[in-house]
Amino acid sequence: MLPPSRQQILRLYKHLIKYGNHLQLTDKNYFLGRVRHEFRQKQQLNNPLEIEFTFKRGETLLKKGRIL
Repeated sequence: MLPPSRQQILRLYKHLIKYGNHLQLTDKNYFLGRVRHEFRQKQQLNNPLEIEFTFKRGETLLKKGRIL
């Protein structure tokens, strides 16, 4: 499977930020800071498998509201 495109990754980032702004029972600032930190940290990934794994992880968070 192909790794996600830059556009898909940026869309995921945007959706995670919107999701974080609507949180009620969690510290919004912590969640948003964590999302930004993770995206900056993973920005230099070159391995397609790692990129795909982290992308799926973000999608799972949006779908289920948590990461197992």
